[in-house]
Amino acid sequence: MEEYPFTMGEVRSLDVSRRGLHDLLLRMGDTAFQGRALGEAYQALIDMFNDDEVTIFLGLAGSMSTAGMWRVIKWLVENRYVDVVVSTGAIISEDIFEAMGFKYLKTHPCVDDNELLKYKLDRFYDTVASELDYRKMEGLIREFVESLPNGSIYSTAEFLYLFGEFLDKRGIDSIVAAAYRSGVPVFSPALVDSGYGMATLLPYRRGHKIVLDMVRDFYQIVEIGRRSSKLAAIYVGGGVPKDYVNLVTVAQTLIAEEEGQHDYYKPLEYVVQFTTDAPQWGGLSGATLEEAVSWGKVSPKAKKRVVYVDATIALPIITHALVDGGVKRSRKSDLSWLFEGVRR
Repeated sequence: MEEYPFTMGEVRSLDVSRRGLHDLLLRMGDTAFQGRALGEAYQALIDMFNDDEVTIFLGLAGSMSTAGMWRVIKWLVENRYVDVVVSTGAIISEDIFEAMGFKYLKTHPCVDDNELLKYKLDRFYDTVASELDYRKMEGLIREFVESLPNGSIYSTAEFLYLFGEFLDKRGIDSIVAAAYRSGVPVFSPALVDSGYGMATLLPYRRGHKIVLDMVRDFYQIVEIGRRSSKLAAIYVGGGVPKDYVNLVTVAQTLIAEEEGQHDYYKPLEYVVQFTTDAPQWGGLSGATLEEAVSWGKVSPKAKKRVVYVDATIALPIITHALVDGGVKRSRKSDLSWLFEGVRR
């Protein structure tokens, strides 16, 4: 076969045979289009998990918990495939809804929403939840908030660490409860843009106030980056979680500059993103990983791959392939220092 400087090996037709998901994804890396992207992303994840020096950030956006994906995310946390979680408030509250015993129900996306309103059913595309049960979930968060000292100040990682402890003691096995048990910090830079907002607002109006210090929050996640040898990220969707992790890398450059070290970069060495957003609109969610190189966010030599796919397809396939292939983390980052002295 003739070799060209701009090719990367040959495309191999995929035959149909009895095989596991691990082998299938590896073979898909030699096909084309998003099948190849998914296979190459899987290989990048294997390389990431086999690196002894890397700290792995997991960025979570979208409506993953209502879509039945929260136990998949919890499994990634419990088995320490990731060291840090950065999530929207929705994902780490709407998992609690089901963990409390309430149910999400399937519906048709073209159902009459006026009728849903009459029945107090909240719709998430093709899924609905009882508004009254949703308020009970918010009420549980509110109970936790009211148990905290009035006027206490926390980063979101500290707040969610204590909330994970609160849930764990009550047997409510959610993402933040698993993170608490596993020593994985969970950051949520837009936490109140969710059920947490409702749960903190009502006590606040009555004078019971807690403060989420977002500068402290950012300092802590940047400090994780500063203390880490190498950085990596897995992005489910994009949005604020993706940018929050990206800014950890940018901060390393600015801190070094302030300390007199010029042109210092500590970018992501491995990064995989599953997204349905396109790059041509200029938004961060769809921005390519190649674009991130220009900011110093991603290394020019990084093992990286974007897969343009619904995460409800990619996550189950990827995680089950990890089980099938017996792929484990070689070493987990110890971030216990972050919670030293954190008290209710």
